[in-house]
Amino acid sequence: MSSQDTRDHYPGISRRLVPKGAESGVPHYDYRLERLIDRLPARWQRAVRWLRRPSARWARIPAGILLVGGGFLAILPIFGLWMIPLGLILLAEDMPLLRRLRGRSLDWVERRWPQVFAHPAARNSDKEETR
Repeated sequence: MSSQDTRDHYPGISRRLVPKGAESGVPHYDYRLERLIDRLPARWQRAVRWLRRPSARWARIPAGILLVGGGFLAILPIFGLWMIPLGLILLAEDMPLLRRLRGRSLDWVERRWPQVFAHPAARNSDKEETR
């Protein structure tokens, strides 16, 4: 999806809000996933961005499978159902079917809770206005 397609599909986005890489022609780029990653602490951001790199496929696929498997062991301590969607999101980087489902899920979340994907500057200005 090009940046023009992104702006056409999401009219509230201006060119300055589409992160670098959207123009690169990578077919599974999703700015919403980048926005969610931006909400993580810096250490987690680095780890997630490393896992999303194409060269990290050797670590991403086993981690995704282990997370999904661990999610089915939710009756045990430490494990939980939160692991299943996280594992599926990791696997979606390499599987087109899961990538489409991830896109649809992000579309739903964006329609339901648009503030989740708000630009960090917009989120901060909203907080200042409510004080």
